[in-house]
Amino acid sequence: MYRDNTLIPAEAVRLAALGSLVEGGKPYGALAREIRFFVARIVGPSLDMLGTSLELLRHEGLIVAEGVADSASTVDDDARLAATAEGRAAFRTLMTSNVRGLTSDLSRLVIALKMRFLPLLDAEDRHEQAEFLAEACETELTRLRDLRAAYGAGFLAAWLDREIAELSQRHAWFRDLDNRI
Repeated sequence: MYRDNTLIPAEAVRLAALGSLVEGGKPYGALAREIRFFVARIVGPSLDMLGTSLELLRHEGLIVAEGVADSASTVDDDARLAATAEGRAAFRTLMTSNVRGLTSDLSRLVIALKMRFLPLLDAEDRHEQAEFLAEACETELTRLRDLRAAYGAGFLAAWLDREIAELSQRHAWFRDLDNRI
């Protein structure tokens, strides 16, 4: 993680893998395809995002392969993977991390993963994540409104108006998220 408790790209992919396995065990090949599909649809093809190995998660004891004696053994595509207790704890840590800004590809991916796996958190953590995301929108809105106040006309002002309107909708959506979860 970065010093501000936000995820680096490899940790976002780690969140995708662990979250999927916390939902339920999956064959190795299916999990790899699912992660690749999800990440590529949010951020596009990215070597930074797809560099994390499922083997590393096994080696760290975060996931296990059923029927494979140790983490040094290779796993075929049909081997069923499951999250360990340590993997579940790591999942919670990743899910409750901060989000750096709201507009980068990495932030969009982290938010999408948080929305996908939010039901897997307990009620208190879900509530805190909803509040955190609403507050992040408020911070971003303040920043954009300050910039907009400094530039009264022209294409930049028009673009900022559009950004503020879109972010205001997102802010309202996150404020209401607590009522939906």
